[in-house]
Amino acid sequence: MPHDARPRAARPDPALSATVRVRTPLRYADGADASLDRPAWVRAASAVRRVGARLVFAQDDAAFVAWQDADGSVRSVPMPMSDGVRIFDDGRGNKKRKLDLEAAFVRCVGGEDAFVALGSGSTAARERVVVTRFGPDGARTPEVIDAHALYAALRGCVAFCGSELNLEGAVARPGGDVQLIQRGNGAASESLAPVDATCVVSGSWWDALLSGREVALPELRDVTSWDLGDLDGCRLTFTDAVALSDDRIWFTASAEDSPDTYRDGEVVGSVVGWISSTGAGYTRLVDADGRPLRDKVEGIERGDAPDRVVLVVDADDPSRPAERLEVALVGFPGAS
Repeated sequence: MPHDARPRAARPDPALSATVRVRTPLRYADGADASLDRPAWVRAASAVRRVGARLVFAQDDAAFVAWQDADGSVRSVPMPMSDGVRIFDDGRGNKKRKLDLEAAFVRCVGGEDAFVALGSGSTAARERVVVTRFGPDGARTPEVIDAHALYAALRGCVAFCGSELNLEGAVARPGGDVQLIQRGNGAASESLAPVDATCVVSGSWWDALLSGREVALPELRDVTSWDLGDLDGCRLTFTDAVALSDDRIWFTASAEDSPDTYRDGEVVGSVVGWISSTGAGYTRLVDADGRPLRDKVEGIERGDAPDRVVLVVDADDPSRPAERLEVALVGFPGAS
C-alpha cells in the first residue's frame, strides 16, 4: 500500500468561483407511500451520479434509490426492508441500523448501467454496497452486497482511514479503476488523528465483487492524505468528488463541527474545488448574491455544460427534502 506520508494541501484560490443558480427540492412525483415506509421526499441525499438521462441519488438514512428523470420528476425504487422499515433516524431509535450510503459510482454490471452506492464503513452495519441496475424499462430491484473485504482493507490502512473510517466518495476513473474518498471528520484517538485521504482500487476487483464472485482484500494504490485547511475556523473535510476526462477531479468539502463520524454537527459552509497531479484549490460555495451558503453539500456530478455541476444538499433534518443545486463554475480547470 504505497503512500506519501506528507499530506497534500488544497487551499482557497481567488481565481475560482462557484455560484448556486437554481435550488430544487427533491419531492417524489407520487408523494409519500406508507406501505413502503417512504416519505414524500428524498431524505439526506448523500451522492449523485448520472445514469443515462437520469440523475440518481443515494440517501444515507432511507432505503430507497431515487432518481430524477429528464422531465424533472423524482421517482424511487425500494431496497429490501429491514425488520419492516426503510427509514432510520434518532426519532425512531434505529439510526444504528441504517446502511449510511455516502458514495456512489456508475459501472456496467450484467450488461446494464448500474448505480453502485457504498456504505460509509463507520460501523459494521455500514459495510455494504447497493447495486441498482437500470435497463430500458427502468430500475431493477436493488441488490445489497456484503463488502467486508473492502472495508477491512480500508480500515487496515491507517494512512487512509486515520482514527475513524468514513468513506464519502467514489470516483470512476478513466480506464476503469475507482478512486475512493475518505472524510476526516472523525474523533481523534489517543494515537491517531482523523484523516482526509484518497486511494485507488482496481476495476478488476470491483468487477469480481459486483458479479458475485468471492474476493480477497483489495490492494489500495496511490494512498494520499490531504490537508484542506478550514472555513471560518472549522476544519474542511471531503464529502464527494467526480472525475473529468483526464487526471483531474472536482471535489466538494464541508466544514461541519461534528464530534465523530456517527453524529452530525453545526455546518459552517461548503466548498467546491479541483485536484490534479499538478495542483489543487477550492472556492467557497455562494448564492447568486454572493452570500456564503451554510449548507452541507454531500454529492457532486458534472452538469449539462462544461462550467456547470450538480450538487446535492443534506439538511440533516427529516422534515425537509434534500435539494439539488445547479452551480456555475468560473476558473476551474476543465470548466471551459
